[in-house]
Amino acid sequence: MLQTVWVSSPGSAALREPACHRGGKKRSWKCRFVRTIIQHPCPRHDTKRPGKARMLKKIHICLCFFFVSGILYEISLLSGCFSYVPMSKHFLTPEQVLNLGKSIIFLETTERLEPPPLVSCSVESAARIYQDRPIILFMKGLTNETALDMNSNYAAFSLLSSMKNVFIFPLQMETVFQETPLLQWYNQVVPEQEKNWVHVSSDASRLALIWKYGGIYMDTDVISIRPIPEESFLAAQKSQFSSNGIFGFPAHHKFIWNCMENFVLKYNGNIWGNQGPFLMTRMLKTICNLTDFKGTEDHSCQNISFLNPQRFYPIPYPAWGRYYQVWDKIPSFNHSYALHLWNFMNNNRKAVVAGSNTLAEKLYKAYCPTTYEDLIQNTKLRDFTQSEDVA
Repeated sequence: MLQTVWVSSPGSAALREPACHRGGKKRSWKCRFVRTIIQHPCPRHDTKRPGKARMLKKIHICLCFFFVSGILYEISLLSGCFSYVPMSKHFLTPEQVLNLGKSIIFLETTERLEPPPLVSCSVESAARIYQDRPIILFMKGLTNETALDMNSNYAAFSLLSSMKNVFIFPLQMETVFQETPLLQWYNQVVPEQEKNWVHVSSDASRLALIWKYGGIYMDTDVISIRPIPEESFLAAQKSQFSSNGIFGFPAHHKFIWNCMENFVLKYNGNIWGNQGPFLMTRMLKTICNLTDFKGTEDHSCQNISFLNPQRFYPIPYPAWGRYYQVWDKIPSFNHSYALHLWNFMNNNRKAVVAGSNTLAEKLYKAYCPTTYEDLIQNTKLRDFTQSEDVA
């Protein structure tokens, strides 16, 4: 279960562990306080006093009962002793959430503030599959001064913000790159002169975040369908070639640090993927003797799992259009943990349309039903209404 976040005051956010029911761990102040109240109840009045004294005693007992009940109810909401209901997320910093551990991280390095349906589906599917982990969407276009909340006019933003384990934060690259080899590169590079800045800055940010905090990075066109059992892994896009669209490592893993150093040493922003999948592949080859995959087995090298292409890429990029076609029989994807929909290849030319019966529509219905209902079906309804008004 995701550790509960509580806020001590509007100006001070804190993280505490819901340890009331866990033996051997330090108990939270709320649980100790309630235990003290129960073990040392409200002072008793002398029962020999007539009339008014007995009435005061009854009132005192009732007040004590309601006080203890209120504290127990607050604990049930805040500390997770009895049930998990998340606190408001407005006062939390990225570091506080990331330090919970095992985050699923998404990045939006364009300036747009309204996540398109595929981004929403990717985040929602992860939130449903990994209900005990924080799901974080970093958005470059979002700032600390941007007034966006659950009542925002941005439908997808409101949808994602309402999910209990989804957090949306500004992407502040200078902060992300602190204490990494990437900071010197970032201070020297001129984004306006970079041909592939959106992709390069994303390649760098994902490395820094995973190195600092650990967890899993996913591209925003990856639909999760079952949990990934590995902690340290790279995803094979094909035999002997690694993707960087999804990978996971614990914090401060040497492989990720080496990748950041090579990112700077071999930097060439004019070659697409040089800091992305080509970087991961050349670094993996320095420590592993890569061979072709046979069947659906995974490879392993120095405690890093190199996962079979079937895990995330059962439909390879040359056939990306098949996601937007109608299938006679829908594949089971029994060997897959998630599906990469190749939005870079698609370049937004094809979209999920309600009633189209395509594979992508069926994936939306199964793994991100809220996105499907709110963003796909409602769009169709709005378009129909507008056409009726025009007529």
